[in-house]
Amino acid sequence: MRHLPLLFCLLAITVSHHLFAQDDVGYKTPPKAIADMLLAKKSPAVSVDNKANWMLLLESSNYPSVEELARPEWKIAGLRINPANFTPSRQNFVNNLLLRQIATGKEFSISGLPAPLFASAIRWSPSYKKIAFVHTTANRADLYVIDVATQKAVKISKSPLNTLTGTYSWLDDNTLLYQAAPKPAAAAPPRPALPKGPTVQENVGKAVPRPTFQDLIKSPYDEELFEFFATTQLVRNTNGNETKIGQPAMYSLVSLSPDKKLLLQRILKKPFSYSVPASGFPSSYFITDLNGRVVKQLADIPSQETAPGGNDNVLMAPRAFEWRDDEPATAVWCTPLDSGLIKKNVEYHDAVYALSAPFSGEPKLLFKTKMRYRGITWGNAGLAIVTEGLTGKQLTQMDRYNPITEDLERLITRNTTNAYANPGFPVTTRNQYGKDVLLLTDNGNKILLNNQVGSSSKGDLPFLLSYDVHTKKADTLWRCSEGYFETVTAVLDADKLVLLTERQSEKEVPNYWIKNLRLRIADRQLTFFTNPYPQLEGVTKEKIKYKRADGVDLTGDLYLPKGYDAKRDGKLPVFIWAYPAEYNSAADAAQIRGSEHKYPLLNWGSPVFYVTQGYAVLNNAEMPIVATSKDKKPNDDFIEQLMMNAEAAINALDSLGVGDKNRVAVGGHSYGAFMTANLLAHTKLFKAGIARSGAYNRSLTPFGFQSEDRNYWEAPDLYNKMSPFNYANNIKSPLLLVHGEMDNNTGTFPIQSERMYNAIKGNGGTARYLSLPYESHGYQGRENILHLLAEQLSWLDKYVKNAPATTKAETGDGKKGF
Repeated sequence: MRHLPLLFCLLAITVSHHLFAQDDVGYKTPPKAIADMLLAKKSPAVSVDNKANWMLLLESSNYPSVEELARPEWKIAGLRINPANFTPSRQNFVNNLLLRQIATGKEFSISGLPAPLFASAIRWSPSYKKIAFVHTTANRADLYVIDVATQKAVKISKSPLNTLTGTYSWLDDNTLLYQAAPKPAAAAPPRPALPKGPTVQENVGKAVPRPTFQDLIKSPYDEELFEFFATTQLVRNTNGNETKIGQPAMYSLVSLSPDKKLLLQRILKKPFSYSVPASGFPSSYFITDLNGRVVKQLADIPSQETAPGGNDNVLMAPRAFEWRDDEPATAVWCTPLDSGLIKKNVEYHDAVYALSAPFSGEPKLLFKTKMRYRGITWGNAGLAIVTEGLTGKQLTQMDRYNPITEDLERLITRNTTNAYANPGFPVTTRNQYGKDVLLLTDNGNKILLNNQVGSSSKGDLPFLLSYDVHTKKADTLWRCSEGYFETVTAVLDADKLVLLTERQSEKEVPNYWIKNLRLRIADRQLTFFTNPYPQLEGVTKEKIKYKRADGVDLTGDLYLPKGYDAKRDGKLPVFIWAYPAEYNSAADAAQIRGSEHKYPLLNWGSPVFYVTQGYAVLNNAEMPIVATSKDKKPNDDFIEQLMMNAEAAINALDSLGVGDKNRVAVGGHSYGAFMTANLLAHTKLFKAGIARSGAYNRSLTPFGFQSEDRNYWEAPDLYNKMSPFNYANNIKSPLLLVHGEMDNNTGTFPIQSERMYNAIKGNGGTARYLSLPYESHGYQGRENILHLLAEQLSWLDKYVKNAPATTKAETGDGKKGF
């Protein structure tokens, strides 16, 4: 008996170790099948010139190492900066470029490419005879130009580029404009050994509701750093000879006029904000000539931190500055007519103005919009297409604008959530100025609309329309055949209807084809990319349809393992992956989205990996949240509808005889993680959950989230009810929480997962928290992702596939609620 206290202490130490210590240090790897799929070589991206003579193939490596992510970076003003080379950190690069002659199929390597290659911002010249790209090294970024005819690349920049707020633009085939670094990176201001004093922010009686942005300026030293890294020198480069344009400044927009004689510039200025990123800093808009001389100052814009909160509310100041693409030098912008407040009872909410060179007169009113102005696609002197909309009401509208008569006529109004009514986007072509403008047919009376999704009751079937802007009549020129998913990537000849398409099916990897609709000749295949995933051969994919309790139709993409036979093998453990979406219309929510005929190209976040490990995977399981009456908003019934969605999915898999309703896991990323935690907090439907990079306490996103524009103080009960953190004591199913330790997404601070884990642990639940070093909201590091895939599989195997049988006493009736 004298040894019992010692034994008790040893037991206590052992228990304490398992509760608090990290008992498995080091990276894990998943089974070989999963690792091989993750690291499989991807098909190249493709870009084709305007006459389909040349194809550029862009090859990329899969994932950088964690060591690459660990390189120094500054997180300032919403930017993530590589302090050694004036470029954004965490870029995705192209690592090889190849040219293919389309007529012969012959492939050419390009001489003069840097090795190793880290290319970005790859663009054809105005004549499509050259291709430019930015190459980034450890200490600088340079501009290269490829001559397509000779397949030779040459570095043309002498000054190192600064690509933090812009890259470059073509002036002509021999001249480019870009932003250069006026000082070496080593000249950055050093961090003071001691601060000059405390950091102070103050607000005096004015409401400034702002989202919870990350990576903001936090100190006077941050201000110094931002000014240093954001200051650039404009340069004009002609055949390798550099000429400076104006003086260094904090340029955030440099846009060349269609006639190539003027620049539209936005220049940031102080005071810098501690509440919004650099895109919302005070600024001035100028028009200058190509020597940097100011021709016209268009506007001074205050900080966005003074803008009203809420969907569709805007800063009471001009916005959306651009050039009119079909005229030599006409500046266009929008001004609110409602003080920036969408609820103000006025007929028109925005007005669009123009001012042409020499910019000496008064701005001309072009038109007014009854909703928020979203943008314009210019065509010619007699036609442009205007887009307006309201986010809060889920409305969008396409208008015909006649610049000659100044008439603005509504063409199509629809709910943004009404996928079946989406006509697509206008097809553009380059005009005499090299600007993208409407591709017009039938003597300028018709435009082409390209819908690369093409939602329908039969699933996604992309299409190309001819649309008469006067009669408002649409004719379908082409639609994807059932059994495939094929999209128009370019209209090569509008008169002959020659199209470049990308075609795939559930068993055929995406490849590019040329179609000739007029001649009706056989399609010509341009690429012959092969299956990167032999591990998925024999896996079946099906888009299943089912209803939830209130009658709303739902769908999901069901994957079943190779060789699986329900009668022989019985019901499988299930992994459901989803992301909620808000709808004002139940009819819109019930529409079928997605295609079962897409080839499953996998990225790091896909749940489909686990079909190779014996799971039935229901990917893209629909989780609509629908407004149940005109006086209610979707989130008013968020929890109840989540429960209906989840129960309907589980019951559907059970009725098909493929899913074991007592062995189901649910998972999601970001808002899908928020969904996952809520489902575990409010139901007993799931054996386990996986929640990645989510927000769980809505009081930490008090000025809105997703489509919710009510703030915390307007709807405290809603925020509290929707916060799974408040119900952590009810989470008894094991929950794997994952977060990138450097998450940069608005609202999803890593502390959300940290506090959620501690809340579950403090209430005796089962949870594991995985913090991925150096990762942002989306994960990149190869070792981190392999580890994540291994952790997720281990969690599923332990708590779902190999879980002990559940009794009715543990689950009640096995359905929803407590």
